[in-house]
Amino acid sequence: MYSKYLFLWLILFSIKTNSQIVEEKKNFRAADSLLKESSFSVHRDNYFLTGVPVNEAITRNSADVKYQISFKLRLTSKPWVGGFFPYLMYTQKAFWDIYANSKPFSEINFNPGFAVVRPFYLKGGRLTYGTISLEHESNGRDSIYSRTWNMLAFSLKSQVSPRWTVGIRGWIPLVDKEDNPELTKYVGYGEASATYQIQPGRWSADILFRKGSGLINYGSLQTQVNWKPFKHENYYLTLQWFVGFTESLIDYQEHKSMVRLGFTIKPENMGIF
Repeated sequence: MYSKYLFLWLILFSIKTNSQIVEEKKNFRAADSLLKESSFSVHRDNYFLTGVPVNEAITRNSADVKYQISFKLRLTSKPWVGGFFPYLMYTQKAFWDIYANSKPFSEINFNPGFAVVRPFYLKGGRLTYGTISLEHESNGRDSIYSRTWNMLAFSLKSQVSPRWTVGIRGWIPLVDKEDNPELTKYVGYGEASATYQIQPGRWSADILFRKGSGLINYGSLQTQVNWKPFKHENYYLTLQWFVGFTESLIDYQEHKSMVRLGFTIKPENMGIF
C-alpha cells in the first residue's frame, strides 16, 4: 500500500532538497521567468488536431477531431510565503466526431485547478519549477456516463540544457469508486515528460508517459513533433501519436492508438508542469 505513494514522497523530498542547491543569478531572479509573461497566459498546449486510428478500421465514425483549450491566470505579482506564486488553471479537451453523419461531440473533459509554483535555479543555472496543485477533472455528465476524479499533485520541471526540458509529476487520486470503478488503475499515480528542441525556434519533439497501476498494464504514451513555419509566430504544425488508456474519461478502460495532424499554440516559456 505504502509503495504506491513512494513516488510522491520522493518529489516532496526533492522540492525540499532543491531549496538548498539554488544557484544565485546576479542579473536575473528565477521569479522573473514567471513575471516576464502576462498574468493571463497559455497553460498546456492549445491545439486543433484531426486523425485516424492505427489499431482498427478507418471509418467516418473512428476518425475524429481532438482539440484542447488551456490557460492559466497568475493571481499576484508578489510571491506568497516561501516564494510560491498562486495560479488558477483551466483546461478543456474535446473529442468531435466531425466526420460522422450528425457530427456530434463524443466527449468533453473539463479540468480546472489551483496551483502554487516555486521557481528556483539548480546548480548550473538550470531553471526549475516546483508545483503543488489541487485539480478536478470530469466530463460534465451524470448517471452511468459520469466520469470524475480529483487529485493533489506535486511536480518538478527543469530546463536541464538549452535543448532539453524534463518534468516529473505525481498525484494522490481522489476517486468516487462507485461511479468510476477502477479509474485509479488507469489514471495511475504519476507521469513523466520531456521536450527536445531539435532545431531551436523551429523544430521540437514532446513525449508524455503516464504510468497506470501494475507493472506493465494500463498507462499511456503521447509523442509529437512540432514545426514552427514562421519564426516570430507562436503556432506550430503538429503530428501527434497517442497510444494507451484514458485519452478521454468516458472511454478510460478502452485502449486507443490514434495519429493526428493539426495546429498547436504552445506556452511561450517553460510551462509550470
